[in-house]
Amino acid sequence: MASHIGKLPVTIPAGVEVKIEGQSFSVKGAKGSDSFEIPEGITGAVEGNEIILTPADDLRPTRAKHGLARSIIAGMVKGVSEGYEKRLQIVGTGYRAVAKGQGIEFFLGYSHTITMNPPEGITFELPNPNEVVVKGIDKQVVGQVAANIRKLRAPEPYKGKGIKYADERILRKAGKAGK
Repeated sequence: MASHIGKLPVTIPAGVEVKIEGQSFSVKGAKGSDSFEIPEGITGAVEGNEIILTPADDLRPTRAKHGLARSIIAGMVKGVSEGYEKRLQIVGTGYRAVAKGQGIEFFLGYSHTITMNPPEGITFELPNPNEVVVKGIDKQVVGQVAANIRKLRAPEPYKGKGIKYADERILRKAGKAGK
């Protein structure tokens, strides 16, 4: 018996090149290239415009890795063809971001500014001073960089000030009751 997720084939979009040599998997597309080592006990093959992963045996650890490997490969294929992005909003009076070379300089109410440079493969966009867009081909790295930016000034529950994800809803607290 194989993993339910692992059994699903990964469709290869037009313009994406996939190469599987033994346990080595590499993918190249319009946005860039990426590679991955398929875990032992799982074999991969390209059939037409689909990638099929099959476990070698019915051992439980292989089943778990089967679904994980398929998800990682599907993410890589999507990343090199479409890319990933996370949008962050900066909420608060005087809170803003300014482009500084490749990086971003944040003004977040501290006595100093915070400069953040993007890691390799990540780009920042500033549509306006209160919005930051993190883009890249690796889903995990894009999410981690966005989380690191949010951590600079996490949103507080009383006025909602801070850096939040664009689709995040901040639960508000009532605050003090006035006389």
